[in-house]
Amino acid sequence: MDKGLFLIETHLKTGRPIGELAEAHGVSRGWLYKLLRRYRLEGPKAVAPRSRRPKSSPTRIADLYEDEIVRIRKELIDGGFDAGAETIRFHMATPGRTVPSTSTIWRVLKARGFVTPQPHKRPRSSWTRFEADFPNECWQLDMTHVEVADGVVYEVLNIVDDHSRVCVASQVFVTVKAPDVVRTIHKAAALWGYPQRVLTDNGLIFTTPLGGAMGAMESELMSLGIATRHSRPYHPQTCGKVERSTRR
Repeated sequence: MDKGLFLIETHLKTGRPIGELAEAHGVSRGWLYKLLRRYRLEGPKAVAPRSRRPKSSPTRIADLYEDEIVRIRKELIDGGFDAGAETIRFHMATPGRTVPSTSTIWRVLKARGFVTPQPHKRPRSSWTRFEADFPNECWQLDMTHVEVADGVVYEVLNIVDDHSRVCVASQVFVTVKAPDVVRTIHKAAALWGYPQRVLTDNGLIFTTPLGGAMGAMESELMSLGIATRHSRPYHPQTCGKVERSTRR
């Protein structure tokens, strides 16, 4: 659910003041009042985010320089010279002329298929921290081994709410099986309510066996309208919240 719609419906259903909701969720009070007016006039669909993109952009770089950038690129390549964005900018520059920046030229080349971005060069500053916006939007599930006295090892199934980090369930088994996962989810939902989706690793207690029928957890959640997601193999960071809850 969109955050704006959630807050407007919370205000209408519970009577909580707009100012209180805005402060609690770190949003603008004026923005919520604007959404409230839309909701009352047009209904829930009117609260969806609207594009701010202008209908036209007279100064768009593609209209002014794109063909020239592509032409110079091809000429440099045909001549056996370096054809990077900095070199293209050098050839475009003439006294008294304003030319696009190196980064803008690179974006034009990327859009026209002349260069391929290299993800491993992505700066850390561009990373986005993932977190569900609301409680019960996503639950993370994981199984871990715990050794007790005399070297006895048990398996512990943990379920953590992605938004609040609350451990909604933690059950101990000799060996966790797929039906145990289903029962634990139902038991947690009886207290906390069902989530919109669940996120797990690729353990067989969570997923469909290779070449087999749909797994018990996926089948049960599908019947309830709950989406299932799985992390990539050997990539535990995707389920980092439940992994950190067990200090693994």
